[in-house]
Amino acid sequence: MLNKDLLIGDVMHEWSGTRRLLAGLPDGNFDWRPHEKSYTLGELATHVVNLLNWQLSILRDPEIDLAAIPARRTALTSRQALLDEFDTNIRELERALDAVDEAALASDWTLRRGDTIMAVQPKAMAFRTVGMSHMVHHRAQLGVYLRLLDQPVPGVYGPSADELGL
Repeated sequence: MLNKDLLIGDVMHEWSGTRRLLAGLPDGNFDWRPHEKSYTLGELATHVVNLLNWQLSILRDPEIDLAAIPARRTALTSRQALLDEFDTNIRELERALDAVDEAALASDWTLRRGDTIMAVQPKAMAFRTVGMSHMVHHRAQLGVYLRLLDQPVPGVYGPSADELGL
């Protein structure tokens, strides 16, 4: 049995931690990348913010077809642009979560690339894995980027070493 209130409490905490991390990104380093195969800081942060669009799609649509959307979007170029889009999307997600019922969250959602079905799972599970866990994974990468840039890393699940003065 699904508990929508538990899901909402969990995602609100994760969104808050993600916003805190985005707010700590240094504007002057958006083109920096730790390795040639890595996203730049701006690309990775944009991907994190864009995953809110995936979360919205999971709640509203029966599927996402990766063949129908660009593989990467153009990176946002400032911390404020990231925060503005993040805040706008969070308000929309809050409305969508308020409107969705548990029956809809239990209905199947499909991740596909054209004719290739990559996953079919209940929306609540897809929201948690494809939407939230995916975002949390990349948020953690942003924390590593901050550390490598010798920038303070905000705490997400408690105070960070920087916040503790260590």
